[in-house]
Amino acid sequence: MNFLKKLFSLVFNFFYSIGEIVNFFLDSIKFALIGKFYPEIFLKQCIKIGFNSLPVVGLTSIFTGMVLALQSYTGFSRFSAESAIPNVVVLSITRELAPVLAGLMVAGRSGAAIAAEIGTMKVTEQIDALKTLSTNPYNYLIIPRILAGIITLPILVFVGDIIGVMGGYLICVNLLNFNPTVYLQNTYNFVQFLDVFSGLVKASVFGFLITFMGCYHGFNASGGAQGVGQSTTYSVVSSSILILLMNYIITSFFFRL
Repeated sequence: MNFLKKLFSLVFNFFYSIGEIVNFFLDSIKFALIGKFYPEIFLKQCIKIGFNSLPVVGLTSIFTGMVLALQSYTGFSRFSAESAIPNVVVLSITRELAPVLAGLMVAGRSGAAIAAEIGTMKVTEQIDALKTLSTNPYNYLIIPRILAGIITLPILVFVGDIIGVMGGYLICVNLLNFNPTVYLQNTYNFVQFLDVFSGLVKASVFGFLITFMGCYHGFNASGGAQGVGQSTTYSVVSSSILILLMNYIITSFFFRL
């Protein structure tokens, strides 16, 4: 009976959490459509989420491109297929590695910061103070961050695509003795619009997931400093899992095109 009781409690809490997330999502959409928009806060969040995350995304992308070029050469040299390395690098970076790695990096950096900031405001009753001042917390705190994540993450991923391909180019030209003109020509001829577009669509979805889960867990934080720490942890873990899940769903969709 104790086992069944614990199992029922876990199932109930799971569906209860899903219901809370759906209600939070519907409230966010409602207030985004009818509420006030704060452009200054939106621009500040674009800088915090997008521009300030550029160094970590750039470093991740360039080292990923370098490692991918080296590993591809190790495998393809066994079949005398070194000429396919530029194609593999640009396809892997644009379709998969740049959006996923950028999403995970931003989730660990900006998603945690969003949850900690809003969670601190929640436990110190600053959100209640906003309500007493007739300021809707959804329009003031939630909507600008979600919109900033949706817009800035595709820009980050596009920059990451360029830097990642450049990393592969540097390794192939300077270390593996590739012809630079041939390498760039093969990359340009192989990459297609759908390859880049699918990565940008993933990035936009990931940006929504990161900021939404950060806002949700921060907005529902309780229990003082310990509750803020838990909300930050839950934000990073949940957004990372959702990124990997949605990555498969979006990839399977574009795979059929």
